[in-house]
Amino acid sequence: MRGVVFDGARVEVVDDLEVRAPGPGEVLVAVAAAGLCHSDLSVIDGTIPFPPPVVLGHEGAGVVEAVGAGVVHVAPGDHVALSTIANCGACGECHRGRPTMCRKAIGTPDQPFTRGGKPVYQFAANSSFAERTIVKGVQAVKIPDDIPLTSAALIGCAVVTGVGAALNRAKVDRGDTVVVIGTGGIGLNVLQGARIAGAGVIVAVDANPEKEAVARRFGATHFFASTEGVREVLPHGVDHAFECVGRVELVREAVDLLDRHGQAVLLGMPGATAEASFVVASMFLDKSILGCRYGSSRPQRDFALYADLYRDGRLLLDELVTATYPVEDFAAAVADAEAGRVARGVLTF
Repeated sequence: MRGVVFDGARVEVVDDLEVRAPGPGEVLVAVAAAGLCHSDLSVIDGTIPFPPPVVLGHEGAGVVEAVGAGVVHVAPGDHVALSTIANCGACGECHRGRPTMCRKAIGTPDQPFTRGGKPVYQFAANSSFAERTIVKGVQAVKIPDDIPLTSAALIGCAVVTGVGAALNRAKVDRGDTVVVIGTGGIGLNVLQGARIAGAGVIVAVDANPEKEAVARRFGATHFFASTEGVREVLPHGVDHAFECVGRVELVREAVDLLDRHGQAVLLGMPGATAEASFVVASMFLDKSILGCRYGSSRPQRDFALYADLYRDGRLLLDELVTATYPVEDFAAAVADAEAGRVARGVLTF
């Protein structure tokens, strides 16, 4: 079968991948569509260290092909969106409703694939850049059949991370003020999460002026090319500042924009050893800096919520998909993503 494999030096689309059958508690999914996220590119450029060879992809949707023993919530033929959180469901964090903090979800990667008889790693417990993939049952979330799979694929990363950051982690409330730095796939979803929450002023910041129209479509009330313009609208600062790029200087700018009791939420992915600085004295007015993993989500609950919001016309999915590419055109998808020409490119099988 076809898939996108990174061997540690280069990435290529191959056609000789094999995947094992599902074991107990696992699901075999025929992937229909998978979004290209900067986290996939970060494996290629070394920002995210990961052992090669690895099948990339972590934002996908498809159709259940087979289930292992004990899986009862999905069946062959069901449409599913795939989560990257392979939580165990039995530890203290899972029982507290914090599956993103499950230590078994961040453990040693599995090797369900082979190529030429040699094992190949799975990225983010998902590897959606393959025609078929194996996931834990908890990662396969059933969705209505009427949601296009090219749109549903984005629920599993861009949507759950961005919308979840606004609703679950920051807990944006009605009338709050919000700044979103970076309007890529994650930033656009923070914008619409803030809109859904009822935020009052929602400022988008992006160096590319061509992104203004789509930022406003997703919920921005104002748009600036840099954070310097934010004070024109919010002279006292903001309640919530989201950094969605992954640059330490922008982390500092997010912190400096906070009003009293404000919070900066970090979503961008800088290098693994990158450090950011801030003025300590500025934090004593009850300000906070928050990390956020996967939108602080509970996928089996949140994916269904986002599907309902989409069907009600409140959550935008189709508008996120700027372009679709046959998996063989992976290089073109990467070029468009790196040039900022697409909000989200989607690979199709």
